[in-house]
Amino acid sequence: MVQAPDAPLNEANILSSPSLSVLSSSGDLQFQLPDPEDDTIPEMDFQTQDNQAWQVCDRFDLQTDIWRGRILKAVRDREKAQGDGRGGGFLNWLGDREISKTQAYQLMELADSADILLQEGMLEPDDVNRFSKKAFVETAQSPPEVQQLVSDAAHQGDRITRREVRQLSDEWVAMSSELLPEEVKEKAADNTIPTKYVAHLVRELEKLPESHQTTIRQEVAAEPSIDGVKQATSEAKYLAKYLQAATEVQALKQDNSLDLEQALEEALRIGCLNSTAEMVNQASQLEQAIAKVYTSWKRLNKLSERVYLDSGASTPNVRAMLESLTPLSGDILQIQLGEANSELAKTIRLQMLPEE
Repeated sequence: MVQAPDAPLNEANILSSPSLSVLSSSGDLQFQLPDPEDDTIPEMDFQTQDNQAWQVCDRFDLQTDIWRGRILKAVRDREKAQGDGRGGGFLNWLGDREISKTQAYQLMELADSADILLQEGMLEPDDVNRFSKKAFVETAQSPPEVQQLVSDAAHQGDRITRREVRQLSDEWVAMSSELLPEEVKEKAADNTIPTKYVAHLVRELEKLPESHQTTIRQEVAAEPSIDGVKQATSEAKYLAKYLQAATEVQALKQDNSLDLEQALEEALRIGCLNSTAEMVNQASQLEQAIAKVYTSWKRLNKLSERVYLDSGASTPNVRAMLESLTPLSGDILQIQLGEANSELAKTIRLQMLPEE
């Protein structure tokens, strides 16, 4: 079990600096921070004292949120056992404490992660104090192999921040991924190619079908360098964007003669994959925007009609408002871009055709 929040905040257990007073007699978290205007304090000492205070806050937040998650689980489980089966009591409990349902489940997930890491022996209770809150959450969401690497670092007394978790995760991905050719793995092992670049490539390759993975692997194997990995990563990124967006654009689906895969091959051949992928992505976004415009236009018309029927001569300002909104509620939508008297001002008109 993780220690109660006040236990790990004992000054002797966490920090030995006499300048920090962690808990006051009333239980409030308090610090004696260095005076920012005191020129006699060396910059290194000033930064050290502030960093120590920040670490205490990180540990306090983490321990508190783990226990809050456990408390919420207890309330939820009690409701399941003795409540009406609809969870009303649990939701009321959250409402009384101004906690959203999403926040509650995030806290409970954090508590579950802490219990799993402790029960499986990956972490000792004291190890939790070496994590920042974000680092602990990221560790809990990582694969077991990465969790073990991070836990080993915590056992050795290292301070674990999210940067350390990501670095260890990148190293594991670079050494273990089957998507990487051996030439790249060897370069990553001797740090000729930083693991962060290699891990980024792997994460982009994972989004692609196997056929495209194979092509990019062959390319990067032929040029196992930092530039080669960056180029392959960029290509994989735009390939994934193209493949996803192309299946979502209705205009492309309606053309039965179009071979999307062949179009992709041609874009690759002439070196305009990035532009082609972005073009298809913009087309997808435009179709979605048109659907939203239509939905909003229909809703505006219904509301305008309702307000018109409810208003009359006694509400001249409401009627004036309706008149002002006519350019947006009629069959031709009109909007001006830019300042009215500016040379760059443009009027955009969209015609809404009657439904068939």
